[in-house]
Amino acid sequence: TPLHLASANGHADVVRYLVRKNSQLNLADNFKRTPLMKAVQCKQGECVAVLLEHGADPNLADRDGNTALHLAALSPDHTVARLLLQHNANIEAQNQEGHTPINLAASKRHKGMLKWLLKKAADRQAQAQRER
Repeated sequence: TPLHLASANGHADVVRYLVRKNSQLNLADNFKRTPLMKAVQCKQGECVAVLLEHGADPNLADRDGNTALHLAALSPDHTVARLLLQHNANIEAQNQEGHTPINLAASKRHKGMLKWLLKKAADRQAQAQRER
């Protein structure tokens, strides 16, 4: 869709325009990837932010069961992952192979991303414990 293309290519102004024109934020392509997933995959942080601010769902999964956070974990930079977690991305989501975003970061040997995700997971567990 035009929103997929604009998101993947970093055209945040076009993404904003399409979102205002009521483009479907969570419409999936043939691989069940949403515009948010395409923006994450192509490391387009501004587009990711725009989509999330307008209600894109960070927990939808593609045909392999990967969420946007799984795709973000494949990168050594955690800027996009931070945005996703701020919008309630599930850090414990498992893809069809049973891998979480943390597993994927470890498999790519992205030590910075791995350390950051582990800290975020621990923070969330501690918060859940306090809320009980």
